[in-house]
Amino acid sequence: MRKLVVLTFVTMDGVMQAPGAPSEDTSGGFAHGGWLPPYFDGFLGEVMDEQMREPFDLLLGRKTFEIFASYWPQHQDEGPGINNATKYVVSTTLTAHDWQKSVFINHNVVDEIKRIKQQDGRDLQVHGSGNLIQTLLKHDLIDELWLKIFPVTVGSGKRLFADGTVPASFKVTATKLSPAGVIIANYERAGTFTTGSV
Repeated sequence: MRKLVVLTFVTMDGVMQAPGAPSEDTSGGFAHGGWLPPYFDGFLGEVMDEQMREPFDLLLGRKTFEIFASYWPQHQDEGPGINNATKYVVSTTLTAHDWQKSVFINHNVVDEIKRIKQQDGRDLQVHGSGNLIQTLLKHDLIDELWLKIFPVTVGSGKRLFADGTVPASFKVTATKLSPAGVIIANYERAGTFTTGSV
């Protein structure tokens, strides 16, 4: 059985929209894109390299897939793991692409992801793909969250944990702090959600 791991950049107030550039995703009038670059240093680069060192496959939404497909095939030396991964792409509009090892999921998304998870094979990494992550959270399909929490607030935008997230318990499996103040925190799904009183 494969694990499904979400790797996400997120602000302190939970926004994951357009970390890389102001023009990356302006939907909903979002005007604060590009909050990641001032904090991305060699330390964080090494963390990302480590997290992507083991062989993996990718599960991506269409927009993230198109961003990746416009860059990684031309940079084989930089991203051998990404280029060699099977790319499972959830899309209602895109059904084919010439990037090697691209497989498209166009219907029965939840059932198909469950089927893929049940197979033997590499773990599945999810990068970006905010809409897809909401589906995964709603159906409790995420095994681990590898978060990079940036020391900024932006007030509005697409949130990692939006409406529809089911109650769930996680345990911390690793933490680091970058020199620029980015918290790297890995969480693993940990049984049923419970409550109590003080």
